[in-house]
Amino acid sequence: MAQSATHDRGASGTTRSGTSRSGTSRSGTAPGAGTRSRTHSWEPPVGYAAAGDRTGLELARMSLDGRLPEAPICGTLGFRLVGAEEGRAVFEGDPGEHLFNPMGTVHGGFMATLLDSALGTAVLTALPAGRAYTTVQLGVHLVRPVFATTPTLRCEGRTVHVGRTTATAEARVVGAEDGRLYAHGTTTCAVFPVPGAV
Repeated sequence: MAQSATHDRGASGTTRSGTSRSGTSRSGTAPGAGTRSRTHSWEPPVGYAAAGDRTGLELARMSLDGRLPEAPICGTLGFRLVGAEEGRAVFEGDPGEHLFNPMGTVHGGFMATLLDSALGTAVLTALPAGRAYTTVQLGVHLVRPVFATTPTLRCEGRTVHVGRTTATAEARVVGAEDGRLYAHGTTTCAVFPVPGAV
């Protein structure tokens, strides 16, 4: 059964935006402009060990076709896995106002999460059964601002090296429609036995 979470600031009186002397709120919107809410649902996550003795590519493809639930962070931030093959993973994400930083642009953490997801999943697709990974270093370069009106972003990660204990990969975030570069990054991952694997 899916769990759900509701994010509704303002209705409960917990919003912290306040009003400045100039008549605009600290969040940059006029007083009384209304509040926003965002609701998402997710299925309980399933660990790799519970998915059985499968290669990383099989696990990624199970996520793609719905045999494994997507990671809850995908629904939280609004991105999804859309492609996987050996050594390559593709995610797409939708910018929005709910991702804003105080400057009125999408927070760099959204881009970093897109990159980390594509980079790590690219590594996953190259791993044999019984092996897992975790990010130990993430390098992010943000080259263009992202706004609420920015169309869907596409992040493709590709492995550079996959060894028995370490792996590296690189990725780019581009506009899904126009191919404009928004960010690029690299990762180093530790590779280890799947915890709890038989």
